[in-house]
Amino acid sequence: MLDATSLAAIRLSIELSLLTTLILLVIGTPLAWWLARGRSRWRVPIRTLVALPLVLPPSVLGFYLLMGLGPNGPLGQLTQALGWGLLSFTFWGLLLGSLVYSLPFVVQPLVNAFESFGDRPLEAAATLRAGPLDRFWHVALPLARPGYLTGAVMGFAHTLGEFGVVLMIGGNMPGKTRVISVQIYDHVEALEYTQAHWLAGGMLVFSFLVLLALHWVQPRREQHA
Repeated sequence: MLDATSLAAIRLSIELSLLTTLILLVIGTPLAWWLARGRSRWRVPIRTLVALPLVLPPSVLGFYLLMGLGPNGPLGQLTQALGWGLLSFTFWGLLLGSLVYSLPFVVQPLVNAFESFGDRPLEAAATLRAGPLDRFWHVALPLARPGYLTGAVMGFAHTLGEFGVVLMIGGNMPGKTRVISVQIYDHVEALEYTQAHWLAGGMLVFSFLVLLALHWVQPRREQHA
C-alpha cells in the first residue's frame, strides 16, 4: 500500500497539474487564436518557440529555468524586487516550470481546433452582424470544444508525469516539491520496489485510460459533427 509520503506526492502532483492546466487554457486561448488566425510574420517563430519543449530535453529546459529563477537571473531579480523572494525550490517555481514545459500540449490542440473549421462559420456570423467578440465566443469557442478537451487532458496528464524539469527547479522536498515521478525515483533508489510498483503501476493505468478516452471520444465527436 501507499505510505504517507507517496500520498503527499500524489496530492501535490494533482494540485500542480490542475492549476497548470487551468492557467494554460486561459493564457493559451488568445495565443492559439493568434497562431491559428493571425497574419503576422512572427507567427512561425513564435509557433516554433511554443513547440520547443516537445524536442528540448527536460533537463536542459529545467537548467535554464533554474538559472533564470536564481538570484542572478532576470526572473529571480524580478521576483526579489517584487518582494516574492526566489521561486526556485518552491511550489510556485514548479508551477512556472510546468507552465513552460506543458505549454505545447495545451496550445497545439487549440491551434488545430481553431484551424479546423475554416473561415465560413465566422463569415456567416459576420453577415448576421455579429461582432468579433460575438463570433469568437458564440461561434469559434463552441466549434473548438474538442480541442479544449484534448488540450486539458493532455496538459493535465503531461504535467502529472513530468520529472526532469520539476526535479531541476523544485528539488526533492517532501510535501513541498516532491511530485509522483520524483517519489518513484526515491523508492527505486531506496530499493523499495513494492512502493515504486504501486505508484508506477498507477501512472501506467492512468496514462492508458487517458489515451483510451481520447481515442474513444474523438471519433464519436467527429461522427456527431
